[in-house]
Formats: sequence, C-alpha cells, structure tokens
Amino acid sequence: MNDGQPPDPQPPPASVRREVALAILAGTAVLALLYFGREVLVPITLALILSLAVAPIVRLLRQVGLGQVIAVLTTAAGLAVLLVGMLSVIGVQMVQIAQSLPQYESTIRLKAQSLRGLTLDRVEAIEGAARKVTDHLGEATAEAPELSAAAASVPGRAVPVEVRTPRPGALERLTQVASSTWAPLQTAGIVLVVLLFALLEHESLRDRFIRLAGGADLRSTTTAINDAGERLSRFFVSQFAVNFGVGLVLWAGLALVGLPHAGLWAVLTAVLRFVPYVGVVAAALSAGLLAAAVDPGWTLVLLTLGIFVLVEVVVSQLIEPQLYGHTTGLSPLSVVVSAIFWSWLWGPVGLIVSTPLTLCLVVAGRHVKALGFLDVLLGDTQALTLPQRFYQRALSGDADEIIAAARVFLKRRPFAAYCDLVLLRAMYLARQDLGVGAISPEQQHKVRGAIVAVVDALGGATRSQRRRYARATVLDDISAGRLLRDHRVEATGKWQGSLTAPAGTVVLCLGMGSIGDDLATELLVRILRDLRIDARHVLIEEVVDGPPPGATAESLSMMCVVSVLPLQHAERRHAVMSEIHRRLPQLPVMSLLFPEAPGGPVIRSEHAGELVVGSFEEAAQHAMSHFEGRNESLTAKSA
Repeated sequence: MNDGQPPDPQPPPASVRREVALAILAGTAVLALLYFGREVLVPITLALILSLAVAPIVRLLRQVGLGQVIAVLTTAAGLAVLLVGMLSVIGVQMVQIAQSLPQYESTIRLKAQSLRGLTLDRVEAIEGAARKVTDHLGEATAEAPELSAAAASVPGRAVPVEVRTPRPGALERLTQVASSTWAPLQTAGIVLVVLLFALLEHESLRDRFIRLAGGADLRSTTTAINDAGERLSRFFVSQFAVNFGVGLVLWAGLALVGLPHAGLWAVLTAVLRFVPYVGVVAAALSAGLLAAAVDPGWTLVLLTLGIFVLVEVVVSQLIEPQLYGHTTGLSPLSVVVSAIFWSWLWGPVGLIVSTPLTLCLVVAGRHVKALGFLDVLLGDTQALTLPQRFYQRALSGDADEIIAAARVFLKRRPFAAYCDLVLLRAMYLARQDLGVGAISPEQQHKVRGAIVAVVDALGGATRSQRRRYARATVLDDISAGRLLRDHRVEATGKWQGSLTAPAGTVVLCLGMGSIGDDLATELLVRILRDLRIDARHVLIEEVVDGPPPGATAESLSMMCVVSVLPLQHAERRHAVMSEIHRRLPQLPVMSLLFPEAPGGPVIRSEHAGELVVGSFEEAAQHAMSHFEGRNESLTAKSA
C-alpha cells in the first residue's frame, strides 16, 4: 500500500546500462591511448595542425602556377627559415645578455639585499620574537654545542671527507649538450617529415578521412571538414597577425623606456603568446628581471611591467574579440578547461595545441549527431533557445534576467517580434507541461508573475510600480492577461480611453476567453498602442452585454478577434463572428489565429470579409496598412 510516498523510480533497462558502461570503457580507453601514446601522437598532432595552418599558403602557391611538390617544399622551407630565424634572434640576444650580466652584478646584489630586507629579514624578525617566547621550553638544548666540541676533540673520531667530481672535459660537455638537445630535435624532425607528407597527400588524406568518418553521408562530412579547416585557418592567421602586432608595439615601447635588448623581448613575447595564459606572463617576468638588473631603482621595472600589462589588456579585451569573434566557436570556460586538460595530458605541447584540438571537437559535435554533446559543453552557442530560457527563468521566478535579455532583443527587433519568437513560444512550452500536469501550482504562480512583470517592464512600468502590482495581485487567481489589462486600465480609465473618440479610430481586440487568449489579446493591444493606434481590450462578457453607455459604432475602425487555440474554439469563434457581422455588418474584422504549434500552418478564413493572420507582426502590419489606407481616402475626400 502506498503511504503517500512517490513510487520508487524504475531502474534503467539493461540496454541503457550496457550502453553507459560501453561509453565509459571507450572513454577510458581513449584517455589511456592519448596518455601512453603521447610520444607518438604529440609530433603527429603538431604536424597535422601545422598542415591545416599552412595549407592556404600551399593553395596560393599552386594558384600562382607552382606544382604540388614545389609549393609544399617552398612552404616548408619558408616555415623552417622563419622558425630558425626567430630561434637565432633569441639565442644571439640571450648570449649577449649572459655576457653583460657581470656589469649588472652590483645592481643585482643591491636589489637582492633590498628584497631580502622587505621579505626574509621581516620573516626572521618575526621568528626571532616567537623564539624568545618559547626559549624556556628548550633550555636543555643549550649545552649541545659544548658537547659537540668535546666530542670532536676525542682521538680516533671519524673525520668527514668531501668528494668532488672532476670538471667535465670538452668531449663530455659536448655529449651532455647533444643528449639534452636530441629529444627536441627528434620531435622537430618527426614533425617536419609528417608535415611534408601531410601537405603532399592533403587531398588523399581528406578523401580517406571522409571514407572512414562518413562515407555514407558525404555532404555532412565534407561540411564538417571544410568548417574545421576554415575555422583553424582563420584562427591561426588572426593569431599570427595579433602576435606580430604585439611584438612590434612591445619593441617600440620597451626601446622607448630604455630596456636593453628590446627586440629579444618582442620576439619572445610574439612566440610565447601562442602558449595560452602562461606565455605572456613568462615573457613579462623575464623582461622585468632584466629591468631590475639594469636599473638601480624600480622605475624601469614598473615601466616594463606596465607596458606588458597595458598592451595585453588592450589586445585581449578589445582587439582579439573583434578579430576572432566567433572564429573558434569556443566558450571562454571551455578554452580554460581544455588548456588544463591537454596540458595535464601532453604537457607544454598540449597547452599549445589545446585550442585547435578543442575546436576540432566542437566542429565534430556540430556536424555529427552522436557527438552533439561536445558542441553543448564546449561551444559558444546558447545551450537553450530564447523561449526555453524565458520559460526556465519564469519557472524560477527570475523576472529581472528575462527583462534584461528582452531589452537586448528589443534593440534589434520590435516588441511584436519578441512576442512572436520568444514569449508566445515560451507559452507553448508552459501549455505542454500544464497539459501533462508537470507544473505545480506554485510554479504556475511564478510563471504568471514573471510574465506580468516582464510585460509591464517592457511597457514602461517603473520598478516601484511593478512591486506595487505584485503586492496587489499576489493573491489574485486570475490570468496574466487580465492582470495586465487591469494594470493598464488603472492608468487609462475603465474604458481604456474616451468613449467619444473620433470616428473610425478605435480598434477593439477580443479574445475567446481562455488564459492564453487573454494574454495574447492584451499583448496585441499593447503592440498596437505602441504604433499610436487606439486599441482596446474587451472581454467576451462585455461584448455580450452590449457596448458601454455613450460609445458609438462610428468610432470603431476594426475588430480583432484573437485565439491561441483556433481549432478548439472554432464553434465559439464562429458564434462571435456571426454576432459581430449581425451588429456591425460594415466593420472590418481581422482574426489573429495562432498555429497550434510554432511554425505550423495558419487556419483558413471561414467568413466572408475576414482577414486571417498568424502572428503579432503580421497583425501589426495589416493594422498599420488599414489606417494608412483610411487616412489616404479621407485626405482624397477632403481634397
């Protein structure tokens, strides 16, 4: 017997558990392969990424008229000359700095003493004060030096012997240098060889990859490869241009403040900027150390670090967002996480290639359905659509965030488009959950309050007015549309305007009586009033009771009938339309009949002279056209 407790959740079927287990095993195997095979995978990955970066140069050389082999060799030679040139500049400058270090020995000692006075000496003073407090606990240890001296004078005691390794000869030094440089040279050689073959077999490798990855769907696979290649090419070209510009600016700035070897720090910074996060910091600290060794004071150090900080802030916050934009398609958090992951997996090389590798994963997630979670986790696209975000925030009662997002939307599109594309579609989601009983009464109240707050805020209500409305309606059990109508009636009067309006200026908007109809009708009224049309929201019971006292049929220009469920309310709408035609046979009628689902077909008209529209934007356009035509005819008659 169930004691009011929810039923125990059913365990997932065996097939689902098996798929989860296989996914975990596959992920573990991939991580193990990446980690234990890094000695082979790292140079191959570097070569493939470099091939994607320089492939546009090869294509350009081929368009000029060079053959495939000549174009590849020319590109590889140019890349090698560039890298050797940068390394030569850095090496020569470093040798010069090492030769000039004895000149700065006195300055370095003074700086070291100054820093010691600011740090270690103060720490030692604190330790000395603490030691005086605890001296009485260690009085027994005061005789230890005397005992040690006595023991040292005892005959036959062992004498400590110091063993010194002889200084290595020239051959041994050469062997040590060769052994230390062999691993980087070996990696560079593998990268160069793989790069050459990757460029020479570029078309063949692409065809093979298409055959393996998606031979049955050539269009999707080709789109994914082209997308990845274009994004990587734009990213590398933009990054190279930015780093080159940063190097020139730093060269000029550091030379201006008088830092020696400004060219070295410019080239070093341009190269290290390819290493995310830590590259610029390492270059700045190295330049700061040289400035501290050169200048007896601290002015040059502060100026050097200030130039690095200023240039990096301007570039990272202003220039790179404009140049890169959505070139990579990565979210900022995914860039940080990927840098940590790949640097843990592959060390410094993993940090360098973290962004290109993650970019490839995002592209795969966008074009391969089974890997779609990668695009959601790592991409910069919104995880939720605007209607989903509206509904989710409304369920949480977070109206302020919805209002902020709506104001951003309204800078590009009108309020009618916001109602069509965001608010109304969010109401479809709420109606689906309400139909299956997935929304609790408390959540329904939050959704209603959020809708009222958002529409009031977009309509110009101040924060104090919204708080007053919220307090006044917190216990009301009426729809959001009628609440919004009541708020507007409070400002415009019971009949929402003068009953003696000029002839042909009033538009009556009538809903079919459901919660959604009331809201859609009030939204339409507000849209039309923003267009300076005297629109008024009337209820079905008000129409049945007849027009208000003093109102005239001549003041009416149009009747708008609104239904969010036109198929369910077909009989009611038919009766209303018949009554309108009986009372006001000459009055134009526009029916705003929303599709049963977003993007669905619009309901056809069943009455003569009835204009059917399916969106707020379309209704606003037809209302404006109606009044413009009426004004033109009045102008022609008066003329």
